[in-house]
Amino acid sequence: MASALHRLGRFCFHRRGRVVAVWLLLLAVLGVSAALFKGPTSGSFEMPGTESQRALSSLQKEFPAAAGASGTIVVHAENGKPVTPARLKPIIAEANRVDGVSTARPAGVRGAYALVAVQFSTPADDITDAQRSAYEDVGASAPHLEVKHAELGTEAPDVGSTEAIGVVVAAIVLLVTFGSLVAAGMTLVNALIGVGAGMAGLYALSSVVELTSVAPILALMLGLAVGIDYSLFITSRYRQFLADGLDGREAAGRAIGTAGSAVVFAGLTVVIALAGLSVVGIPFLSVMGLAAAGTIAVAVLVALTLLPAVLGFAGDRVLRRRDRAGRARAKEAPDGRGLGYGWGRLVARLRIPIVIVGVLGLGALALPTQDMRLALPDASTQAVGTQARDAYDMISTGFGEGFNGRLIAVVSGDDARSTAAALQRAAGEITGVDGVLTPAQPQFNGDHTVAMLPIIPDKGPTDAKTEQAVHDIRDRVADIPGATIELTGATAQGIDVSDKLADALPVYLLIVVGLSFLLLMLVFRSILVPLKAALGFLLTVGATFGITVAVFQQGHLASLIGLDTTGPLVSFLPILLVGILFGLAMDYEVFLVSRMREDFAHGTPARDAVTSGMGHNAKVVTAAALIMTAVFGGFVPTDNAIIKSVGFALAVGVLIDAFVVRMTLVPAVMSLIGRGAWWLPRRLGRILPNLDIEGQKLAVRTESQARERALTGS
Repeated sequence: MASALHRLGRFCFHRRGRVVAVWLLLLAVLGVSAALFKGPTSGSFEMPGTESQRALSSLQKEFPAAAGASGTIVVHAENGKPVTPARLKPIIAEANRVDGVSTARPAGVRGAYALVAVQFSTPADDITDAQRSAYEDVGASAPHLEVKHAELGTEAPDVGSTEAIGVVVAAIVLLVTFGSLVAAGMTLVNALIGVGAGMAGLYALSSVVELTSVAPILALMLGLAVGIDYSLFITSRYRQFLADGLDGREAAGRAIGTAGSAVVFAGLTVVIALAGLSVVGIPFLSVMGLAAAGTIAVAVLVALTLLPAVLGFAGDRVLRRRDRAGRARAKEAPDGRGLGYGWGRLVARLRIPIVIVGVLGLGALALPTQDMRLALPDASTQAVGTQARDAYDMISTGFGEGFNGRLIAVVSGDDARSTAAALQRAAGEITGVDGVLTPAQPQFNGDHTVAMLPIIPDKGPTDAKTEQAVHDIRDRVADIPGATIELTGATAQGIDVSDKLADALPVYLLIVVGLSFLLLMLVFRSILVPLKAALGFLLTVGATFGITVAVFQQGHLASLIGLDTTGPLVSFLPILLVGILFGLAMDYEVFLVSRMREDFAHGTPARDAVTSGMGHNAKVVTAAALIMTAVFGGFVPTDNAIIKSVGFALAVGVLIDAFVVRMTLVPAVMSLIGRGAWWLPRRLGRILPNLDIEGQKLAVRTESQARERALTGS
């Protein structure tokens, strides 16, 4: 592995002009393809096979007029007088004139408040920006009336200036780390090219693959973070080899052969974790995982090929000016000074109390996880002042929170008589359920074999009382004879999504952790190192869940991140967070421990190799973690509840994993078990291939070649 990558690095460095040209051409082709073939993103979270999804499919088939997007216009009389039909009529007429609207009609009047139901003929994903804008302008000129508009489905989140903050912070960290504007700028630009290529390729495929609105943002978030980190690790090792006196081409080859090997396996671990989301059988989650995995794969390719080519143009300008003057000096052994070495020695000396305090501390942070609730997001989680949030609050004030999350019971019988009988009995059962108001007037399809029965909950869609009402309704109508009765609506969908994801999580963990365990065993030729990595990850994810629940659900320090309203976490956050954090945690595990393994393979005693590995890589891993945290944190100020929670959880998870687990607990445990960390049964050792990511064979070969050149005088 190291030898093959060494040759690749030397080739790309030597043929740098051609390599850069190929990548720029590829970027241009992908950019044009994205512009030509970009398709719409979807805001729906469909879950095939669930009761709520079956009910929705039945509604779309039997009630085609209701198959399109639906919106609600909320009207409030500012003078407090009742909203009369005469005052409402112009708004209804204006709504009916909006392109794509099939019907707009009154949906309820209660004193100074009124609702107008707007039905479009096309699904929410097909609504154009012009149609959406026209819908949101309805009633803008109505005198003495306050008019708000509920969302038409879920709009795609925008990437704005707040996300760019992470890139700016990354640039500053790179500049401080390298002390060279050339090195910092080159590393950042290289990563941005990789992200650009990955995102362009993703959008080019969006016309044939349905992307959820969150998928591109997730791919951007991860691709940018790992792209900068991977380039950082390789550039750092290149600078080290230059400072040791190697010429540029050999330094690039050695950097790709050693740090590049770690990048390959770190990236492969992330790709496995993300692509593994497709095995749980949930379409929107599969698309999110594969989209992000593709962007990570492109970031790895860019780091291994484009980066050494760019390094060829930069030469020794990636070094500080004072370091360039000393390049000709003979290679010196590390003097063991620096914060990394000092921290490594301190952790080794206090390894037992550090392990105890670290495990107990992270366990305490994980305690709020036991109160975690999951649901699909609704308008109540939007930022105060947005159209969707204002409409939600106005409906809650005028009609009650339950009107924001209506449930629908779909009654399907063999004939009109059996359907009517089952509907009557179901309505009676539902009336007696705590947490729901009296069911509304039912509607029938053409032959009266299918009926939809609207149900208004007493509380909002994500309220625990509404969730319990869904369970109670399903229990009560399950045994009614003569028809199939299925419940749908925002709360029912959220419950079904959460249940299916909960069932899929153990399978997903087994597959991803199992494959990654085998991969790490191949990389490090050890049993205990992969086991320790997996246990450390459990501490990371537990603490991350605990902090995220404490902030987003319980409201602690929520104002610091601009969170206006607390509530359940989005249903797919746990499984998504597990996949992403596992991959990123293994990134730092590979980067840190591969250097320890490298020094151990080159003859350094096991405990000294731990200190040496920390000394060499602590600064770079610190910079990488700060960059990744900044990139993820840049998505926290967004108003989108899903993106905000994912960005926050990933930023917190990276901080915990990098600084508490990988840079504190890992060296403490490695020092505790010493040489035993690299134990591998002999029989297993003979079966497993030696991937040599630490470059031991490469170092022996290059040193032998150097001696031969010295003897021959060439």
